[in-house]
Amino acid sequence: MEDFVFIRPTKEYEQQAYEYIQEFYDYNSPINGVSGLHRYIGNYDGWLKKLEEDRIRTTVDEKVPAETFFLVRKSDNKLLGIIKIRLILNDSLLECGGNIGYGIRPTERRKGYSSYQLYCALKFCKEKGLEKVLLTCDKDNIGSAKTIQNNCGVLENEIINSTDGKVMQRYWINVEEAFEKGKEKYENKYSRTI
Repeated sequence: MEDFVFIRPTKEYEQQAYEYIQEFYDYNSPINGVSGLHRYIGNYDGWLKKLEEDRIRTTVDEKVPAETFFLVRKSDNKLLGIIKIRLILNDSLLECGGNIGYGIRPTERRKGYSSYQLYCALKFCKEKGLEKVLLTCDKDNIGSAKTIQNNCGVLENEIINSTDGKVMQRYWINVEEAFEKGKEKYENKYSRTI
């Protein structure tokens, strides 16, 4: 059984966070689901401050209340993924963006970590009282679509993203249903500390 830590970002992970982002550049991989970290290279403390502002935000306008977590493998203390959970949707996020955005570093993909990370996020959503959540992904992002579908995502529709013109899929997840199915799938395979 693999052990993971699902934690809020801390100063302790500063160097790993930069290495995580660098891996996206090294592998020419689109940077998604990193809660804006790539815009704070050299200003990790500023990024942590932004995350805290997101966490304690009470208003809904251009920005909404949100929580960000790292998925860290305990055996080597390696940062595997970042996930952002938006607790409320504004009109823009309802169309494109959704409640949850996530990413797994390129060298750790196709190992089931993304689906597990999303399960951990859904467990957090359940604790926060969210009944359903919206996730979106580009239609050509097969890995992300599979991650969402592995966690009970139901495709509602496809839209044209007004930002980049790509076809985007919009999935809804019933949090309770996904949590219960995820328990069967993940609780015997992985151990998590929050």
